[in-house]
Amino acid sequence: MLTCLRDLDVLDEPLEARIGIAPDVALLVQGGTVVGWSLTDPVRYLTTAFAAPDPCAPVPATRRLFTECLDLVTVPLIDEVTDREPAALARLRAVDAALRTQREDRRRAEALSALIGDLMEDYADR
Repeated sequence: MLTCLRDLDVLDEPLEARIGIAPDVALLVQGGTVVGWSLTDPVRYLTTAFAAPDPCAPVPATRRLFTECLDLVTVPLIDEVTDREPAALARLRAVDAALRTQREDRRRAEALSALIGDLMEDYADR
């Protein structure tokens, strides 16, 4: 599940409700206000541009790589990538290589590769 909150203070109190607004999508409510949203299976919906999602279920390797990609683009790891810390860049290169060589679930791997490719170009290829 992928959850997006307006700020971390939301975690100080329990949520009042999850309101389903579409398949796998819910709004999170606290104090009568929408404070975020959640997506039950974000990997299922990975695409490039405006392409329709692949109707087949994601393979386990794609799920692992999705998690690794999210780690690479969020704090604190993104800060290490932008600071060109060797361990973070090694991790970035490993994910890039894994995405390029993944044979199954190519459409989703290509969507993740687009994200990681930008990081590679900006930080790892120098």
